Amino acid sequence: MSPDPKPTEIVLIERMEHIERENRRLRSAGRTMLVGMAILLGVTFAVFIYSGSFGAGVPRNIAARQFTIRDASGTSRGTWGIAEDGTVRFILSDQTGRPRVRVSLLPDGSSGISLADSADRKLLVLGALRDQSTSFVMSDHGGVPRVVLGMSPNGSANLVFADRDGGTKAGLGVDARGQGSFTLADRGFAQPAVEPEPDTTAEPDSQPKPPASAPRKK
Repeated sequence: MSPDPKPTEIVLIERMEHIERENRRLRSAGRTMLVGMAILLGVTFAVFIYSGSFGAGVPRNIAARQFTIRDASGTSRGTWGIAEDGTVRFILSDQTGRPRVRVSLLPDGSSGISLADSADRKLLVLGALRDQSTSFVMSDHGGVPRVVLGMSPNGSANLVFADRDGGTKAGLGVDARGQGSFTLADRGFAQPAVEPEPDTTAEPDSQPKPPASAPRKK
């Protein structure tokens, strides 16, 4: 005689126990895999930090046309990139995103630094051109250049002062020969900035000769 078949309830219970054992085995394997991945990530991160602290493992080259620095609110606070004309610029902005500091390098080699106010008026500008001439410009709050210090390629230097309308009012200069000058635009005259030294070859008690037109005393 064949053995009596198991009741349906017993068969279902056995199947449920088998499924439960498989689930426990899968959960255990999953936990083991997660622990292994965590250990692997931790070791990788530790190696990266350790190697980075000694200058190893750092990427040697990161290529991009522009980098942007943003604060926690998403406002652009800095930009470093290259324009379509080949000019390289580094710009720093305030909390409202307005550019305040600019550093530029033109394709011809000319370079410049400018400091601006919140209305983007250039208050200070320092420039070095390709011909080796340099200039330093200070402007008022209206953006009008008031003081200009410049050096020419031939070695001459000038310091110019302007009024609120930008008109030149006074200037100091030294030309390429070393001759100094001082200019006042309102008075319309120019004279050497350095007075000639006195003649030390003359005798101390000598008197200047009277002019030829002066009458002789009898």
